[in-house]
Amino acid sequence: MDSGQVNLILKVATQLFAALGFDGTSTRQIAEAAGMNIATVNYHVGGKRELYLAVMERAHRAEKTALDLALARLPGDDPLAAIHRLLDDYLDFCVDNPEVPALWMHRWLSDASDITELEREYVQPLVASVTAAVRPAVERGLIDEKVDLEYTMWMVIWSVHGFAKGGVLDAEGRRRAAGDRAALRRFRSHLHLSVHRTLGLPGEPRTRARPTKEST
Repeated sequence: MDSGQVNLILKVATQLFAALGFDGTSTRQIAEAAGMNIATVNYHVGGKRELYLAVMERAHRAEKTALDLALARLPGDDPLAAIHRLLDDYLDFCVDNPEVPALWMHRWLSDASDITELEREYVQPLVASVTAAVRPAVERGLIDEKVDLEYTMWMVIWSVHGFAKGGVLDAEGRRRAAGDRAALRRFRSHLHLSVHRTLGLPGEPRTRARPTKEST
């Protein structure tokens, strides 16, 4: 099997599924965008369903790797700073890999509705792992014990995915998304403040500058 062709097919399929959804993308579109015929795509990856499953698995592995690295840095002497760093790491992943939130947002709109196992296999374990990693901060009294941690995690997912995919409208009605440095800085600050207050954390939120990505 030609790994170069497989990687190209997966890359193109990821872009099209992220833009158009599974239901709105045909195998012919993927083949044409990859500069191949349908038979070649089928030979290397399989049919449309198999290709979609491969794309989603690849997206999940990338997200899990990023979250595992972030969670590995969570324990430490300053749990407050660690929680805010976790927010930054997740936001940065979604901004740097906008196709991942786009793929999942299509599923929120019932895209590929006959493929039902992905949320159970991929999403739920990640949400559970983050919730479990943050729970010790509740036991230490850093996070208000009345806070619903799972819904807080979902609040972060909804807002970060929404910003990474759709951005916000400015005063003139123009869409400002993650590629707009000022919009990203503003969203990052709002995200930190919102989560800080939702969790009932003490003091003021602590954010760190991102000069390589956001400075003008």
